[in-house]
Amino acid sequence: MEITGPILDRFDEILTPEALGFVAALQREFGARRLELLELRQAKQAELSAGGLFDFLPETKGVREAEWSVAAPAPGLEDRRVEITGPVDRKMTINALNSGAKVWLADFEDANSPLWVNCVAGHLNLRDALDRTIDFESGGKAYALRPDEELATVVVRPRGWHLDEKHARVDGRPVSGSLFDFGLYFFHCAQRQIDKGKGPYFYLPKLESHLEARLWNDVFVRAQELLGIPRGTIRATVLIETYPAAFEMEEILYELREHSAGLNAGRWDYLFSVIKKFRTRGREFLLPERNAVTMTAPFMRAYTELLVRTCHKRGAHAIGGMAAFIPSRRDPEVNAVALEKVRADKTRESGDGFDGSWVAHPDLVPICREVFDGVLGDKPHQIDRKREDVSVSAADLLAVSQTPGEITEAGLRGNVDVALRYLAAWMGGLGAVAIHNLMEDAATAEISRSQIWQWIHNDITLADTGSQVTKELVERIIGEELAKIAAEPGHDEELYAQATALFKEVALDDDFAEFLTLPAYARMP
Repeated sequence: MEITGPILDRFDEILTPEALGFVAALQREFGARRLELLELRQAKQAELSAGGLFDFLPETKGVREAEWSVAAPAPGLEDRRVEITGPVDRKMTINALNSGAKVWLADFEDANSPLWVNCVAGHLNLRDALDRTIDFESGGKAYALRPDEELATVVVRPRGWHLDEKHARVDGRPVSGSLFDFGLYFFHCAQRQIDKGKGPYFYLPKLESHLEARLWNDVFVRAQELLGIPRGTIRATVLIETYPAAFEMEEILYELREHSAGLNAGRWDYLFSVIKKFRTRGREFLLPERNAVTMTAPFMRAYTELLVRTCHKRGAHAIGGMAAFIPSRRDPEVNAVALEKVRADKTRESGDGFDGSWVAHPDLVPICREVFDGVLGDKPHQIDRKREDVSVSAADLLAVSQTPGEITEAGLRGNVDVALRYLAAWMGGLGAVAIHNLMEDAATAEISRSQIWQWIHNDITLADTGSQVTKELVERIIGEELAKIAAEPGHDEELYAQATALFKEVALDDDFAEFLTLPAYARMP
């Protein structure tokens, strides 16, 4: 293996010959299969663009009808009523573990800007946390870990199958970002977690088929063999955050069943996937502006109801979506309105049968816990609530056209503003960004730019102004929003220039970029 990124202070503790050899072994064994599966994604996209639709797979009907269940909940994952998400920087590592949440999603993916320093330092932070040697000081305040029994269970989210780690090459080719992130954490921390009475646990992002889940399962089996760890020690929760995965939930659980910890409703990336997969299909799959799409939209309701039904049928946890609001200590009125929305969202999820849910900020842990406490009481979950009343068809999942809401200039401006702010922060090394009292990650920018692309290519007229969404209109709004941003303190002209060029490429080009993080990462050092 060749490492082309700089070896900064203590990086040699993570990038050891043994650890890199382990990653290289996984890359050599599974890298080609990964690329084949990515090619299958392109073939499926061609089918959809030619008029195809998603449906439940006839060839796996036997799996859906058979009697089977996933493995019993692993130590530290029995009770998941509140999960906090965030990047793996040092301060977040301590705050998330101390937050009172049951689980921390330690994120190398959408909430992490994949600068080389962020990726490698993240592994140092996780290892230091498990060794209880982590500390942090800022603004005269010291941060330190609470006792182990009070800490959240660490669940690591590696990058998706589509992403490379360009600073690591095996046999002259870039290493899969998924295998790099998974391999380094597993090599250094699997036994550390086992010694603490838990285990190496993962969240798997952006899966589009059960075949991709099968690849992860094979990686898990091989990794455990290589390090002499009992098969089945790894547990993984899959984010159902792509449109095709919603039609293969049971099959995904089946492929991972000895390593499965359930499914999560990744709502924001799911919306992005809906737009992406049917972007050329006209108004049948046209969504209103982002803030108008709620979880009560018929196609979103079908997706979450089916997820709970599927998980509980197979003995697995169903984890709800993100509450992204960031409480403000200066505006109690904004807080009151937003917290009521958070409460309503978590009340709906707990009432639907979810076993837990996500928050993005430690101040939201108490309200999420209170809501789920009210339903669960002393029980760790409600998997025994089978939701046999739920019956969801493929047509229900595809009913995007029934989504109420409009497309307005305010919505268009909001998409431009948030995408520019996020991309500037991302290029500067921040992956989780506070924007207008919301914690935004890469899914935010993906929805924003893909909606604009879709609106331009479908002759959309704005409901409030009557203007047609054109490249020229978007260019004008970009300039106006940039002028507002430039007047704010701390404006970084160079980062916003990079963000603007990237945004125009992924929102205005005739060719649709599959993920904006691909051209964005190519621009990074």
